[in-house]
Amino acid sequence: MASSNPAFSRNEAFGPRGAVASSQALSDNDLQSMYNRPAAGAQDTERMTYEDTITKTGIAFAVLIIGAALGWVIPILAIPGAIAGLVLGLVNTFKKEPSPALILAFAAAQGLFVGGISVMFNDLYDGIVAQAILATLVVVGVTLALFRSGKIRASKKATKIFMIAMIGYGIFSLINFGLVAFTGADSMRSGTLGLVIGLFAVILAAYSLVLDFDFIQKGVNNRAPRKYGWSAAFGIVLTVVWLYVELLRIFAILRGE
Repeated sequence: MASSNPAFSRNEAFGPRGAVASSQALSDNDLQSMYNRPAAGAQDTERMTYEDTITKTGIAFAVLIIGAALGWVIPILAIPGAIAGLVLGLVNTFKKEPSPALILAFAAAQGLFVGGISVMFNDLYDGIVAQAILATLVVVGVTLALFRSGKIRASKKATKIFMIAMIGYGIFSLINFGLVAFTGADSMRSGTLGLVIGLFAVILAAYSLVLDFDFIQKGVNNRAPRKYGWSAAFGIVLTVVWLYVELLRIFAILRGE
């Protein structure tokens, strides 16, 4: 299954090949052999774990929040933040080996962008940022809970549909941007149509989170190198920022009516 998030799809560590067959029953001899093994050495401790991945992701979000605070105080930084975020996003996507410095720089740039646009929206609609943040946390929390409970999983069929939808959404976004930027036409992301598109994008972002969690799980099960925890952090930050921006747009449409 191919992930929609390039942070994972380009890394074999997150692929289905080589996954540990943990579902196979272990015999008494197998269990005794595992018990008699020596303590984990340096090679074993350098493997990707959930705890280490959560730590790295937390660090990335801490940098994001610091950048957002600066962007809130100086909104004009949203422009260089958006440009730097785009460039660093592409660089991190196509790097074969994760770079903690570049990933944290990406998080900082995204923070500047998010902080800048947030204060602009909040000036227009007081309290809208708090609504968007709360909604983002709810969507992420519910998606994670459903994934951990096994009630929602990434499937080949759903992922194919998702990829087609993502391509269509990307083309629409480019056309809409071109019309607004070069012709001065009204954005198609307003009114009822904008609300429908926003809800559609939120669904896409939520499923993207499912794919993110699924590939992180594969990375841990495949005993991927510890450094790929940074790739996981990059992918999660990328998806959550997208989700937040889409929810911010939805609330802006609702408040503007």
